[in-house]
This record gives sequence, C-alpha cells and structure tokens, in this order.
Amino acid sequence: MANEKNLIRLSPSEAREYGRRGGKASGEARRRKADFRKTLNMLLTAEIDSEEWKPVLEALGVECTLESALNMAMIKEGLAGNVKAYEAIAKYSGQNGRTDSDLEAQTAKIQLMQAQKEKVQKVDPEVVETAGTDPHDVIIPELWDIFDDQEHEHQIITSGRAGTKSSFSGILGISTIVSDEPAAVVVLRKRHNKLRKTVYKEMIRAIGRLGLSKDDFDIGVSPMEIRHKKTGNVIYFSGSDSIDDTKGIIDEDKPIRLVILDELTEFFDVGEGEEELTNIEATFVRGNDESFRMLYLYNPPKNPNAPVNVWCQKMELRPDVVHKHIDYRDVPVSWLGKKLLESAELLKETDFRLYRWVWLGECIGVDDLIYYMFNENHRHEPESKHYKLIGIGVDYGQQNATTYQAAGVNINKRRIEGIDEFYHSGRDSGKQKSPSDYARELIEFTDALHEECSCSAFYVFIDPSAKGLAEEIKRLAMQTRHYGIVIKDAENDVAVGIQRVQKCLTYQIMSVSEKQENLIREMGTYEYDPKSIESGKEKPMKVDDHCCDAWRYLIMGLWNKIKYFLPDGERDE
Repeated sequence: MANEKNLIRLSPSEAREYGRRGGKASGEARRRKADFRKTLNMLLTAEIDSEEWKPVLEALGVECTLESALNMAMIKEGLAGNVKAYEAIAKYSGQNGRTDSDLEAQTAKIQLMQAQKEKVQKVDPEVVETAGTDPHDVIIPELWDIFDDQEHEHQIITSGRAGTKSSFSGILGISTIVSDEPAAVVVLRKRHNKLRKTVYKEMIRAIGRLGLSKDDFDIGVSPMEIRHKKTGNVIYFSGSDSIDDTKGIIDEDKPIRLVILDELTEFFDVGEGEEELTNIEATFVRGNDESFRMLYLYNPPKNPNAPVNVWCQKMELRPDVVHKHIDYRDVPVSWLGKKLLESAELLKETDFRLYRWVWLGECIGVDDLIYYMFNENHRHEPESKHYKLIGIGVDYGQQNATTYQAAGVNINKRRIEGIDEFYHSGRDSGKQKSPSDYARELIEFTDALHEECSCSAFYVFIDPSAKGLAEEIKRLAMQTRHYGIVIKDAENDVAVGIQRVQKCLTYQIMSVSEKQENLIREMGTYEYDPKSIESGKEKPMKVDDHCCDAWRYLIMGLWNKIKYFLPDGERDE
C-alpha cells in the first residue's frame, strides 16, 4: 500500500521537464493521428481507372474516386441482401430506425442529465473550479505541435481568413495562466485601441471554450487584464507605444512566459518593424531563463516584398524559430458555419486569385492595375428611379481636377448604383474656379439629382484637405429647404478604401453609369507605383486619380450601410 515514505518528491524543474516530455510525446501522438487522417483522405479522393466501376460512376455523374467506388460496393452488397451493409448505408446516409417518440424520449433524457449536471455543479464549487476541457480539443490539429512546443522561442502563425489563429492565442494565453507554474502573459497590438474588440475578447471567449468559469477570473478593463484568482497569474494587454506603462504594473513574482503580438503587419506598416520587435523581446525576456516564447500572428500581405514577409523569411533561417501556415480548410466545418464557407466558395468562383490571398493567405503578388476586376458588367444605368439616400464623393483641386461622383443606395437590389458625375480640370480647360464657384455647382448638382431621383437626403464626403470648399458648401446648403445635405470629412485611409472598392467590384454590389465617363476612364488606368511595389509598401500613382479618389471617399462614407450587401465573411477587414 502506498504511503508518504514511498512517494518520490520532484523539484519544480524536474516536474517541468517531465511535463515538457509528456507534452512533447502527446503532441507527437496527435501529429501521427492527424497525418494518418490526412493520408487516408488523400487516398480516398484519388481518382481510379477501374473497368468495373468507372462506367457506372460516370453514368451517374459521380467522380471516379476510391471513395465513390467503396460506396458503390457497399450499395451493391446491400442490394445482394447483406443486412450489415444495408444498416451501414442507412447509418451513414443520415437515416435510422428511431421513431419520433424514440427521439423525443432521448431528448428528454439528455435534458434531464444536463439539469442534474448543473445541479451538481451548483452544489459543489470544487467541481466547477477543477473541471476543464483539454485545450487540444478546442484548437485545430495543425496547431497542436505549436501549443506543446517549449523549444522554439519564436513561433509564427500565418493564415488566411478564418484560420483560427486568434482563437488559438486565446486558448494558449488562458492555459498559461491557469497552470500552477507562476506565469504572466503580455499581449500587444500596435493599434492598442483595437485590443478590446479583438484579442482581449478572444481571451475571454477562451475561458468558456476551455470549460472554465469566468467567476474564477478577475477580468478588468482599466487597466485591461485578466487575472486567475487561484494562481494569481495574469494576462496584460497593451499597445507597443505604452510598453513602459505595462512594465510598471507587471508583478515581478510572475515571470513572463508568453508574449503575443497580434496583427503583426501593423508593427511594420505604422511602426519601426524589425527593430521594434527586437526591443519588445529585450524588454520582456529579461530574467526569463526558461519557458519564454513569443507568438506572432498575422495574415500575409499580397506583396511578397512587404516588410513583414521579408522579416518572416529571415526568421525562418533561425534555429529558434518555427513558422506554421494554416487556412480555413484546416478547420472543422462545424466550427466555421455554412455561411462562412459559402462566402469562401463564392469568392473562389468570382475571383480565384483574390480567393488565394483572402482565404488561403497566399502572397499572390500585386497587380499594377488596382481595379483589374472592373469590367463591362459594372457599367450600366441605375435600375432604381427613386432613392432615399444618395452619396456624393468630392475630390477637390485648383489646377488639378475637381469632381463629384454620385451614387444611390438601392436596398431592394442590394447594390450601390452610380448615377452621375461633375468634372472640371482647371489645367485642361485653362479656366480656374474658386471654392465658392465649386460650392454653387455642387448645389446645382444636388438640385438636379433631387428632381431626377426624388431624393431628399444627400451625404457629401469631401476631401479632408478641402476645408474651404466644405465651409462654402455648408453655407449654401443651409439656404435650401427642399432636401437635406449632410457634409462630412471623407475617411482617407487609402489602403482600406481600395480594398473596400475592390470588394464591391468583386461581388458585383456596385455599378457605374455611362454618364460617369471620367470615372470609367480612370478605373481602367488607376495603377500602383512600380517602385512602391518593389519596396513592399504599394502606393497608387498620383496621376489622373481624382475620380477614383472621390469614389473611394463615397464607398468609405457609406460603408456601414452597403457592407451588408456583401456575404457575411466579407464585411470586415
């Protein structure tokens, strides 16, 4: 019989080492199982050239694969009177022998068991505290090895849309702080104002996914942190510009085991890139002799020359780095949902090249022509004769062109429809106009649209640099009583604006009137600067781009209304 004298006492370092070995072995076993499934699926979907089955399958319009032949063989056995074969066919085709009363009884039984389970949990709080889900059950198999990996200090995960890397970071972060080992986790984003709605939210979701109770944590917003009550371990959230503030509140008794850098591309686009990452590592690795790792998450930009992609290629050469790329096809279908999969398939059909970047996360390269998807299908007159809302994008120039691009929101057709344009170039015409001239012409433009489309609400999105013109338009707009004009500064995030216009084009939720001849012309010539593509930070050529800028302002301004015309998976960046 065992007693305390027979027990072997392990030091903390020995316990960690045994745990590491166990985790590594567990990960290897899971990888073998996952590899077996992959190999089996590959074999089942392989084409066959069988004299017996190929004519039959082709006649039925079924693919000639090993899987199809196996199914046909099972059906043949069932027709021959093989009862087990028939039962297997019925089972896997979704049929069964249960009556409605049987199913109702089973449902009632499940509900009773659930009620008993909840009652036990309420009576015994120890059950709630110790209950939990194996983290491997709520992360995809392709990420098991990284979850168990204690050897590589730098772990990079890239993916296309819906790759579940953010979900993985939440599971890893919560799992780290609920362990008995003293630990702290630091989560960083360059744009710290987006932390709460992104990775902070994923960490809170992970508590439920792991079968834990939120009551076991102190979840704070100011400062933003999640502390496990039992262990005292904590997750800190910060922007990279406020690292010093974060260092000031970190408990020195809790060594930092994990640093998560979410949306890594931001550190290169608006930060100092590689140098900043090196400084972050130096800040948090200090004093951590073991069990320290940094997790980097991002969706690769299109451009292979983008700084974050170049950094990743350099990191892959280091022995302390592991890089895993995943996409939505690695995720169980039940986790994704039908609508999201339909969104992926729709883009695959309409623009396969864009699908490879958005959903598969491939660096497809950057086209010189920005709106390469613009074609004759986008050029037709508006289908609606009346609009409740018309938006107007305004790009202003003195010698350069000034243009107004108007479009109506057609809710019934789920489309934004181009209606008309105003265009004047002081350089081309040799005639300069003042802001008051342009303001008067805009009111005349809206007067005509009001009469033509019976519209009483106009949203005008003006080039942010054209303050004088905006004030002149506001002054004149106050004098009209026939309809309303709302003047707003245009959002001028060029990259996001281009991406949104591309979505509208790809999914055919925008059209352009033949009256907008200057916009049509620019759509066919609007290009990236080749030098900017080579440097990895693509920027449009500032030549003959005024109509494209005005249309971008319009799309950005109305985005919260028209994005619902897109498939579910395409409504956010």
